[in-house]
Parts: sequence; structure tokens; C-alpha cells
Amino acid sequence: MAYVDGFVVPVPKDKRDEYAQKAAEVAQVWKDHGALQVVECFSDDVPHGKLTDFYRAVQAEEHEGVVFSWVIWPSKEARDAGNKKIMEDPRMQSTEDMPFDGKRLIWGGFQVISSTDTLA
Repeated sequence: MAYVDGFVVPVPKDKRDEYAQKAAEVAQVWKDHGALQVVECFSDDVPHGKLTDFYRAVQAEEHEGVVFSWVIWPSKEARDAGNKKIMEDPRMQSTEDMPFDGKRLIWGGFQVISSTDTLA
């Protein structure tokens, strides 16, 4: 059954293009190690809530947007094996000049329980 890693991270609005470039490079690494699909989305119509919202989840500041992304894997086992290889991949060794604050990135692994696609 498919497995999904999900991410939310604040990104300065003036670094959106730089983030998109880095995301494309990282997506290729994920794909090279077994990911089926990598999707990166920059906030466009994201309301500020009264109790919770994407901005609060990552302590986004006024000058930042929010990136919502996910990686689809064939299974949790494929994800675990792929992530091990990704951490060892030389393309992932440099964290200098990242266009976001990694301390405020949130992520998690999710079991697919419903899909209109052929993932599950």
C-alpha cells in the first residue's frame, strides 16, 4: 500500500523561486531512491484561522509564505529504504544556503486510508 511523507515549511516570499529550484533538485534525489511522486505547493489561498492554521503551525512570519508538499512512496518499506539512501546521497549533504528555516519545518509519514487514485 502507498505511503506518504508530508511537509509544511515557511519560506520567505522573496525566496520562492530559489526554493522551487532546490525543491526540484531534491525531488530528483527522492525519485532516484524510489519515490513515485513529489509535489511542492506554495501558499496562494491560505486563510489565517482563529485557532489554528498553516502559518501558526510553522510560526510563519509576515514576509513568509507556506509550502505544503508531499512525497508518495510505493510502501512504508520503500520509504524507509529510500530515506536511508537519501541521507547517504552526496547530493543531500549540503544544507548551506537553504532558502527556509529548517527548524520550523514539520513533517510526518502517513498511511493512505482513502484515495481517488490508484495509490492504495
